[in-house]
Amino acid sequence: MTQFDRIYKNLVNEILSDGSDTLNERSGFVCRALPGAHFRIDLSKGFPLLTLRKLPLKIFVAEQLWFLMGENDPAWLRPYTKIWDDFIEADGKVTSYGYRWRKHFGRDQLRELIVHLKEKPGSRQGVVVAWDPKEDGLTAAPKKNVPCLFAFTVNIIGNKVCLHNVLRSQDVFLGLPHDVAGFAFLQQVIAQELGLEAGTYSHSISNAHFYSDQFDAARELQQRKNNHREIKLKLPANTLHRAEAGDTTLIEEILAPLAEQYAPLTSISGIRPH
Repeated sequence: MTQFDRIYKNLVNEILSDGSDTLNERSGFVCRALPGAHFRIDLSKGFPLLTLRKLPLKIFVAEQLWFLMGENDPAWLRPYTKIWDDFIEADGKVTSYGYRWRKHFGRDQLRELIVHLKEKPGSRQGVVVAWDPKEDGLTAAPKKNVPCLFAFTVNIIGNKVCLHNVLRSQDVFLGLPHDVAGFAFLQQVIAQELGLEAGTYSHSISNAHFYSDQFDAARELQQRKNNHREIKLKLPANTLHRAEAGDTTLIEEILAPLAEQYAPLTSISGIRPH
């Protein structure tokens, strides 16, 4: 198995065996949760695409390009996926991630991060935040669109670009494989801009969980093995600049070599969003 397949399988098993059950009032299903889950992946050894079940690759590529554009209108993304339609607020916008990285706080955090690390490669202040304490959580008015992946940090360690993604909450069975691929992709975009290789991707979840209607699917995944080679991601030149311009031809350029390497096991039925 690939390094990510092993990591993911171990995390699913840990939640199944050690997680605590509570009734989730919003979904009506029991939620089995584990506090403080964490793992690291060495991107120099391979790109983290789960092969123990089939993932729709085009979604994470298109979504991450949309984030890089800093858009809050899902219209550009809709030809590739409609998953963000459920999170549109009353004003017709979705602001959680790319828009907040690039526009919401009155500064382009992503561009400033790249400039900062070029000037000060030893800095430990490469922090990008999506959580707005004025609008999100606690006693703020309820919203559809509250960031789960609320911050990431970037450090240059061992002359490689390392990204640490921090999440308040994550559906491990449905969302985690998609998000890990997307943010590992983001890490490689940042590394390309810095003229360096991507190193360690770290992923920390305060509340790592899945739901009782996913238990059978999780147990099926536990029985699976796939002797899959590590996957390599090679970015086209100037990926960030082209993404910022909304260049849709990037999607197939990135997707085609990934799809050639990707030989996953079949999809698992019974997985649905909550």
